[in-house]
Amino acid sequence: MLLSRIALDVDKRSTLIALQNPSHFHGAIERAFEPRTSRALWRVDMLHGQRYMLLLSEETPDLTSFVEQFGTGDTPEMRNYAPLLERVEAGTRWQFRLCANPTYSQFNEKGGRGKICAHKTVEHQCGWLLEQSEKHGFVVNADEFNVVNIKWYSFKKSKLDKDVRLLSVTYEGLLTVTDAQKFRDALTGGIGRGKAYGMGLLTIVRA
Repeated sequence: MLLSRIALDVDKRSTLIALQNPSHFHGAIERAFEPRTSRALWRVDMLHGQRYMLLLSEETPDLTSFVEQFGTGDTPEMRNYAPLLERVEAGTRWQFRLCANPTYSQFNEKGGRGKICAHKTVEHQCGWLLEQSEKHGFVVNADEFNVVNIKWYSFKKSKLDKDVRLLSVTYEGLLTVTDAQKFRDALTGGIGRGKAYGMGLLTIVRA
C-alpha cells in the first residue's frame, strides 16, 4: 500500500469549495484510480500551517489532475506503507490521529435497525471510539485521547441530489494494540462510515 501526501492550495477557489463540499475531493480521487479496483482512504490534515491531502491506497494513483485542480504544484510525496504495518505488534503503543463519522442506529417500532444518526455530544463521540477500539484490535484509555475538532458538512453531491449532512470528528491520543491483525485491517480499511468523504483514515506514529 502507498500513503500519498499532496499539498493543497487554499488560494484556489476549487480547493475552498472542496473543503466545504468533500464530494469534489471524492470525485477527483476516484478519477486518479481509473479504472478503479479498490477504494482509497483519505483525509485533509493541517501541518505547520499547510493543508495536505493524505491518501492511502493499494494502487499507485495518477495525481496529475488532482494537483492541477487543488494542489500547490509541488510533487506529491509517496511512501510505502508496508514497513509501518510490519511494525504493528500486540502490546505496542502508538500516537494516533483519526478523522471519523461517529454514528449510531435508531431502532424502529419493530425493533429493527432504523435511521443512522450522528453522535452530537463529545461524551458520546468519545464513547463511540471506545466501542470501535474493541472491534478493531486496540485499546484507548479515556484520559489518553481527546476530540480536537468537530465539523458539520452540508452539501449536495449534484444539483439534483438531496442535501448530505455529515459530522466529522477528529480524535488524537495514545493507543495500545491488542490484536495486530485486526489493527492492521483498521489501518488499511478504515473505521466507521463516511469513507468516501474523508472519514475513517487512522494514522499512527510510535509513542
